[in-house]
Amino acid sequence: MSIQIPRGTQDILPGVVERWQYVEEKARNLCKRFNYKEIRTPIFEHTELFLRSVGDTTDIVQREMYTFTDRGDRSLTLRPEGTASTVRAYVENKMYGLPDQPTKLYYMGPMFRYERPQSGRYRQFVQFGIEALGSADPAIDAEVISLAMAMYQELGLKKLKLIINSLGDQESRSAHRTALTGHFAPNIKELCSDCQNRLETNPLRILDCKKDREHPLMKTAPSILDYLNEESVLYFKKVQQYLSAMGIEYQVDSRLVRGLDYYSHTAFEIMSDAEGFGAITTLMGGGRYNGLAQEIGGPDTPGIGFALSIERLLLALEAEGIDLPISKGIDCYVVALGEKAKDVSISLVNELRKANLTVEKDYLDKKIKAQFKAADRLEAQFVVVLGDDELERNSASIKNLKTGNQEEISLNEISTFLLENKEK
Repeated sequence: MSIQIPRGTQDILPGVVERWQYVEEKARNLCKRFNYKEIRTPIFEHTELFLRSVGDTTDIVQREMYTFTDRGDRSLTLRPEGTASTVRAYVENKMYGLPDQPTKLYYMGPMFRYERPQSGRYRQFVQFGIEALGSADPAIDAEVISLAMAMYQELGLKKLKLIINSLGDQESRSAHRTALTGHFAPNIKELCSDCQNRLETNPLRILDCKKDREHPLMKTAPSILDYLNEESVLYFKKVQQYLSAMGIEYQVDSRLVRGLDYYSHTAFEIMSDAEGFGAITTLMGGGRYNGLAQEIGGPDTPGIGFALSIERLLLALEAEGIDLPISKGIDCYVVALGEKAKDVSISLVNELRKANLTVEKDYLDKKIKAQFKAADRLEAQFVVVLGDDELERNSASIKNLKTGNQEEISLNEISTFLLENKEK
């Protein structure tokens, strides 16, 4: 019986992985321009971290976490998202004491959730995210949103929709919570069992229910925007003012609450309007989480961030028919004819690679015609042919497969010739 890949995971093979590398490099370059530094955290953490940060009423904690007990009888969990780990590292390493604040971080790596696999959603998936910790200025909210928009726009996506909302401060959320409880309680039995449980634990999460999203109770639920206190209203207005100043279009949606318990004030999502993208249109989401650092044992620290799925980004590019400018070919293929030429080719290939050229040669003793076919498949720009006649003259025949031009070059000048004539 052959062993197959676990359900909800994927092999990313050569020919496809280059697209991943391109968008990952785009993310790294973008973060450099915005002065966000990379952080790398463990793939598994103590389960308590996610219980305290993500929230025990969320779908992630209740249904989707990969949790196990190690040999020391400790409960550990494969990280389902990146914010909690990043903030834990920020607190544990006392990054709040660094002279340059706010602390601006980004991460990129695999996350794990046990959910039903579907297009663009896997049980192991890759997230790129950023976190800005230490500033309660609405300008940093706008910066974070602008970085997210730039990530998609600079890759060529146009069918984008930015949705924003305010969840308000603790006072505003408390008033809204009371109103939601009063609204849903009389008819809560009409909603799913999850919503019934959330009525007491976190009624705001009812608005995030996937099963009952079209129920009339959802459409008439009290809006958080009607319960924002003056401070929260001013904060949200400033965020909108800064987005407009940067020319970023957005829509306000009072039903956007996000699925994690640690959010406050600004919440946002970017969606794809591309035809054929799928029923689930959300590309990424984020928001402000001013109490999270304190919740996991650190000082009271404001923070904001977002996370996006690389898988869903690649699907959006495909839906809009965007071809990434990925170079597939190699610089040179070395063809060796005979044992003496084969011996020389070993040192020549090594020399060319040291000169920063992408080079391949035959390792299966193919005939010359088969070696040229291999060079074509690899989209080589040049073929360097070593034969007995060329070696007697201490040279090689070089053919440009793009132009058809061919000339003989001294062996000690091949790397210089290729570097001067290769496509930039």
